[in-house]
Amino acid sequence: DPYAQLLLEAMKQSGCTVFNDRHFSCENCDGCVSGGFDSATSQIVLCQNNIRQQSHMNRVVTHELIHAFDHCRAHVDWFKNVKHLACSEIRAANLSGDCTLMNEIARFKFGLKGHHQTCVRDRAIRSILAVRKVSKETAEKAVDEVFDACFNDLEPFGRIPHSKTDAKRAYRDFQNRDRYNANL
Repeated sequence: DPYAQLLLEAMKQSGCTVFNDRHFSCENCDGCVSGGFDSATSQIVLCQNNIRQQSHMNRVVTHELIHAFDHCRAHVDWFKNVKHLACSEIRAANLSGDCTLMNEIARFKFGLKGHHQTCVRDRAIRSILAVRKVSKETAEKAVDEVFDACFNDLEPFGRIPHSKTDAKRAYRDFQNRDRYNANL
């Protein structure tokens, strides 16, 4: 998957190498949660009982790898600073493919103007509420306060990948980034 390849390579370049047998865990999970990132162990949990299709698993892996990338590159205070969590959830919803047109159509959510941003905002709030015991108002306020900066933070993709083709282009650009910068 080009999304995962790009994130794994970016993490490696940031000094956080990921080992499949150490940093990924398949488990049965409660409710309808598909996955999670455990910052204490730097481990991505995939909920094997709630993931039924390869495309869904790819999105979950990408979403959680974005959290792992944020954990690697920034000093994220996952538990005490809801704005940090909100920022990573915004980035994950924006960059993982969670809000692609096809996924939104499958959810029976249609819209044209500003729909991607609305989807990212709603999914970030939903994710915060799923992992923290905070009020909906607290989650909304945190997302609103950091939305613009975090929505526009496209690292390591450099663009919002709306499809696998976009993700492949972003991966190719990422691989050539050092060669380009060396010529400046």
